[in-house]
Amino acid sequence: MADPSHRHAKINGLDVHYAEAGQGPLVVLLHGFPHLWFSWRHQIGPIAAAGFRVVAPDMRGMGETSGPDDPREYGVDRIVGDLTGLLDHLGEEKAVFSGLDFGLFAAYDLAYHHPERAAAIIGLENPFITPSDEPPLALAARQARRHFNHIHYFAEPGVADRDLAAAPGEFLRKLFYALSGDYHYLDVWRHPPGTSYLDALPETPPLPWSWLTEAELDVYVDAYSRSGFTGGLNWYRAMDLSWEYRKSYAGRKNPVPFYFIGSERDADLEGWHGADPLDRLADHHADVRGVRMIEHAGHMMQMEKPAETTAAMLRFLAEVRESEWA
Repeated sequence: MADPSHRHAKINGLDVHYAEAGQGPLVVLLHGFPHLWFSWRHQIGPIAAAGFRVVAPDMRGMGETSGPDDPREYGVDRIVGDLTGLLDHLGEEKAVFSGLDFGLFAAYDLAYHHPERAAAIIGLENPFITPSDEPPLALAARQARRHFNHIHYFAEPGVADRDLAAAPGEFLRKLFYALSGDYHYLDVWRHPPGTSYLDALPETPPLPWSWLTEAELDVYVDAYSRSGFTGGLNWYRAMDLSWEYRKSYAGRKNPVPFYFIGSERDADLEGWHGADPLDRLADHHADVRGVRMIEHAGHMMQMEKPAETTAAMLRFLAEVRESEWA
């Protein structure tokens, strides 16, 4: 499969970059922070070869997609507008959305606001929007009084922006390793309050790793060296605003057909979705169609175990094509 084409468009007030390959029913791949469209590099070609049109955008404020400096411009309404605007730009009524982290939460929000525009969701690692009676930034601040908390560290404008911009290569290398199945990410909580993220993250073995080369890491380092980290950090700074928006559908189930792919060493499944989150999928999704767990992988599963992750996605996509696009 040839490399994807790279396109730029004006969508929802943003200068948006996306990678595109293939023809057929649309599949949109949504990344989190600190990622890029490039995080789906192992999936784009095989999914396109299976007869789908694949689009992987750089999300708002990251990579080559512009983003406002104001965190208020990263709330649910803005992000959902980005996704519907992307569909309109592509001339498509609906798509299968697959995502990780903030990208997956964006797909969940779209499903609640515009279920007719999502043929299905294939969720990676984050099984649902965890309900909370407390605003997430307040919760992070309370936790940060006991130990290091990355959300609280990201929340104060200027601090993380400055620290990460001064050492983008070190930060990205350490974070990618810490989130992988080769490290137990929650060990960063062992550090005391006031620790910088760079100091809380572990030292790493030299590159290349089994799943990441130095050239691949350089793609991220070059992109964030150009853009800075503020756009990505603003997704965290808007978490309380998004929490307020989501009150309108708190307690409702996602109405869109849902598939889940997780990994046995994922930090999010361990630390952010309560006890036994897979047993509670039906509490949050009205139509759970399939679940697949990937062994010996952490949060970076689509890079750590690309063959296994892609195979699971293709199996689920085949089911969606038969049921939703037949």
